[in-house]
Amino acid sequence: MGKVYERIDGRIRTFIEEQPVFFTATAPLAGDGHVNVSPKGRAGTLVVIDELTLAYLDFGGSGAETLAHVRENGRITLMWCAFSGPPKVLRVHGEGEVVLRDDPRWSEYIAHFAKEAATGQGARAIIVVRARRVSDACGFAVPFMDYREERTMHADHFNRQSDEEFNAYCTRKEHVAQSLDGLPALPLPLPARTD
Repeated sequence: MGKVYERIDGRIRTFIEEQPVFFTATAPLAGDGHVNVSPKGRAGTLVVIDELTLAYLDFGGSGAETLAHVRENGRITLMWCAFSGPPKVLRVHGEGEVVLRDDPRWSEYIAHFAKEAATGQGARAIIVVRARRVSDACGFAVPFMDYREERTMHADHFNRQSDEEFNAYCTRKEHVAQSLDGLPALPLPLPARTD
């Protein structure tokens, strides 16, 4: 049965750090706005900073809904599922903050991530999540699935680009500067990294 936890430590932290994929959920304040759910992966791109704080790298992609929603209202939920081992679904409901590449705190946060992820090209922002509620559920309906390996296409693609090429890529995408609902998302052109 489900349980609420005071903090992210011990077996909860271990569970988070062992999962190869997690999901983010955000929504705008407008009742008719688009709710967004995104899968996140890539080894070394999610870190537990302390007992109530996590952070993950936000990379280039087709849109920036999470960034826009977090910038507007801060609401975010992270979810992990056990696709192997004992069944579990873990959620962290939190208050998110977008740390952009020119933020003075960028260097402090980027230092927490795996070197390959932190030094590679393609990171647009860091999403910092302060947990308000940490809870699990049974996960009895989550299927068993075998993890094979990381996909390298995303990292390979962006690591071949210069900063100028990455900026051009972000600028070409329709829903990077603004969300589907017209909320400000990623400032363009991208600011230079401070690290």
